[in-house]
Amino acid sequence: MSMDRVAWSSLYNITRAKSGSRPFSKETLKRVFGFAKPHKGKLIAFVLASIAGAVLAVATPVLAGQVVDAIIAGVGAQTVIWLAVLIAIVAVAEAGLGLVTRWLSSTIGEGVILDLRTRVFDHVQQMPIAFFTRTRTGALVSRLNNDVIGAQSAFAGTLSGVVSNVVALALTLAVMLNKSWLVTVLAMLLLPIFLIPARRMGSKLADLRREAATHNATMGTQMTERFSAPGATLVKLFGRPDEESREFAVRAGRVKDIGVRTAMLQYTFVTALTLVSALALALVYGLGGWLAIEGQLAAGDVVVLALLLTRLYAPLTALSNARVEIMSALVSFERVFEILDLEPLIKEKPDAMKVPAGPVAVEFDDVRFAYPSADKVSLASLEEVSTLDTRGGEEVLHGISFRVEPGQTVALVGSSGAGKSTIAQLLSRLYDVDSGAVRLGGRGPRTGLDVRDITFESMRETLGMVTQDGHLFHESIASNLRLARPEATDEQMWEVLRRARLEDMIRSLPDGLETVVGERGYRLSGGERQRLTIARLLIAQPRVVILDEATAALDSTNEAAVQAALGEALEGRTAVVIAHRLSTVRAADLILVVEDGTIVERGTHTALLASDGRYAELYRTQFAEATAVAEAAVPEH
Repeated sequence: MSMDRVAWSSLYNITRAKSGSRPFSKETLKRVFGFAKPHKGKLIAFVLASIAGAVLAVATPVLAGQVVDAIIAGVGAQTVIWLAVLIAIVAVAEAGLGLVTRWLSSTIGEGVILDLRTRVFDHVQQMPIAFFTRTRTGALVSRLNNDVIGAQSAFAGTLSGVVSNVVALALTLAVMLNKSWLVTVLAMLLLPIFLIPARRMGSKLADLRREAATHNATMGTQMTERFSAPGATLVKLFGRPDEESREFAVRAGRVKDIGVRTAMLQYTFVTALTLVSALALALVYGLGGWLAIEGQLAAGDVVVLALLLTRLYAPLTALSNARVEIMSALVSFERVFEILDLEPLIKEKPDAMKVPAGPVAVEFDDVRFAYPSADKVSLASLEEVSTLDTRGGEEVLHGISFRVEPGQTVALVGSSGAGKSTIAQLLSRLYDVDSGAVRLGGRGPRTGLDVRDITFESMRETLGMVTQDGHLFHESIASNLRLARPEATDEQMWEVLRRARLEDMIRSLPDGLETVVGERGYRLSGGERQRLTIARLLIAQPRVVILDEATAALDSTNEAAVQAALGEALEGRTAVVIAHRLSTVRAADLILVVEDGTIVERGTHTALLASDGRYAELYRTQFAEATAVAEAAVPEH
């Protein structure tokens, strides 16, 4: 029987639960061992070493019995000494094999966890934005940290014990039955005391493990949100620290209670098994001694049976404990597999193409779209709800069609929630359309490439986007810029910073380009943070630029500086600009007025004002005040 079959059968048999908790499926175990297949060579060596170690473990009691028989028979000191030397050799060999098996199991375990952790990380990166908008960050990080580490124990420690103890158990029973079937059978009558608690306690501990994981994930989410700069600010301004503390303390207290209960259950279990082992040992000495006195059993065999009984109940105890450990590990594996089983909605086609070189046009062709329902993009356990909302999303875009020629700028204006940001997200393929098409390139209508037919890499190279929040990582200025272009030199970074109107400010900092900007860039002002995101866009050199209300949260002074930087970013590029109070609207080649998911007006600034429709109303109420501030930064044409 192969290693996979032995280990799989052993794990499956000892993890079946008959209580309220459902048993783990064979499919789960097969997936677990699927991660071990690349380490097949080490697995075979591990099994062979485990078998050899088990044989040596049984050999020592047998040799000890021969020593007793030799002493009683009076065969001479030389025989006893040689047997003692042989016992010592066996002990050294057993210790050496123990080190080998431990190294092999640890190597296999760490290798499997490395594969699992990187697989989950890569898979999460492929998930759509809708996944991240619904998921609790702390719960997701918990899957990558706590649950992966929990799964590690199944391979790094428990696997070696299961395999070696199964082999040792079989050999021990064979030798004991050969010495005295009566003593062995009577000692084994105590076996149900092992199995019944193991079956009951394993499922109970697995339930506790699940509950603890849920509470830990919730606490992780609370800490992630409250300990971020904006979260901490919100709590200090509007929060209730005492209630926050009480809520956290309740969950932490429950985790503490679960930990204490788990520890006591395990200790009680082990103590009971140790007591049973001691009772069985008394049985062997009593019954075996009586048989030896009656001449039905050799004195050495009594010693062999007593020592082997220790070797018998030790594997049984270890396997019972392994069941508890494996149940906990499999809970972790199942939570990790939950993530891996969630299919990304946005996928790259096998035959995806690159956007051809040269200027790029943008085209929306009768686009309709509804945001996906929760059950398609998320997990109930990651949202801390009992069941996900399965209702289909309501259509938010209804037949959107427009075309932006290479080098032109189109401005999207309209009420909040009209669908402007959704259009930008579809263009950058953060979501996929339900019907119609979004195309890039092409010399005329419907001649470009559908974004669903373009490689992810080509999309990143072709499009650049600046959002309203101007997100930055808690890294240096250089690292944030190199996110868009890893090979960028210091000279190139200083050039884009100059164009983004940031060079002087950053040169004045003690660490210059190596200055750490803080979480989400909160060590910089709003205007500086936004201009740094524009510098990141400039260093990426995209052919299509998307500006999603890039100055909506800025004051007039900062807006003027950002507007000047945006003028650099838009020069010579195809641009889609979503405006709240951008004077760039006045200079756009085409203005689209979006309301309730449809384009209700289109034309130039002058023509739309003359028509005195919705755009004229928006202009009078939203844009007029900002026009004077930014008019010098973006020339009208």
